[in-house]
Amino acid sequence: MFYIVKELNLTLLFLSLFVDLIFISEYTAKVGFFPQMLKVPPHQVAGHEAVDGKLGPLVDESGRFYKPLQDDERGSNEVAFYRSLSTNSGIPEHIRRFFPTFYGTQLIEASDGSGLKPHLVLKDIARGQVNPSIMDVKIGSRTWAPEASQEYVEKCLKKDRESSSLPLGFRISGLQIFRSKELGFWKPGKKAAQKFSTEEVKLVLRRFVSSNTLNDLDLEPDCALASTVYGGSAGILSQLLELKAWFEDQTIYHFYACSILVVFEKELALEGRNPGAQIKLIDFAHVYEGRGVIDHNFLGGLCSLIKFISEILTAPNEGKTEVSAKDDQKNLTNTDNGVVADQENLIKSGNGIVADQKNLTSTDNDVS
Repeated sequence: MFYIVKELNLTLLFLSLFVDLIFISEYTAKVGFFPQMLKVPPHQVAGHEAVDGKLGPLVDESGRFYKPLQDDERGSNEVAFYRSLSTNSGIPEHIRRFFPTFYGTQLIEASDGSGLKPHLVLKDIARGQVNPSIMDVKIGSRTWAPEASQEYVEKCLKKDRESSSLPLGFRISGLQIFRSKELGFWKPGKKAAQKFSTEEVKLVLRRFVSSNTLNDLDLEPDCALASTVYGGSAGILSQLLELKAWFEDQTIYHFYACSILVVFEKELALEGRNPGAQIKLIDFAHVYEGRGVIDHNFLGGLCSLIKFISEILTAPNEGKTEVSAKDDQKNLTNTDNGVVADQENLIKSGNGIVADQKNLTSTDNDVS
């Protein structure tokens, strides 16, 4: 059934894009510019970025996130999933909130200058956030679908083996942790983050909710914000458990190479206010029909993530890793281009200090 819907939605996609093209052509002919002012997402932590003439997602001032569709079946597959999700009455409303709001597709000018290109239009998760701490966690020890080619399988398997995906069932694809207005974000490079070892992943999960590493990354994380961010009836753990309960029963979809985005406002947490902690599932280019079988690959990785977060809440001062914060400093502070979000790479803004556009501008996915 999912494949029938996929083919039908692909036809509808082409029709809707054709209408978009007519509208955009008429609009630009009249006023000379596109109806929305698009810019690079300021808080993207993983995925392709729309910088240096490359193709990547864009956002507008209305709070919409534009993700370029891939030209092959991955693009049509992701559109088919969103359309299936939006019309499937078997998805509980309390589970729908964990998925990005989908507004359809639209032809817009691609960030790489290649002309009009179809984009998914989603709600921007980071909209309204001032200095969000964000972590992109790719779920599953296996990141390729059964239908994948041998070449693609080998490519994915190489990444899985070089990361924590195989031993833990998940890996960190990218993150940023707000430190202060003066220091900006601690944001390791995506390549470095994806190769975090098991012990480094444990350390990062603790650092993500710590207050004492704002000015000194050498300190052992104190996990002072764990109860506020991870804990509580509306905290990250509670949301993950709710998602887990659904995955223990749902057999509609199988999610490969899908991520859970974890977001909260650290400044609010430090002030004892509600940090707005939330999770969103993102990246659905490799979602396939479940055919009545539980998605054990995703469920296993989700359970593993829940286990480590639960341990932080249960014993925040007993989770010291075998790799000390000082020893792992070299691995955890390198960026892809050797730049860390520190004072040397900050520029003044109206809000105080923000990271340098070239090295620190980024957002997924509804920050995909």
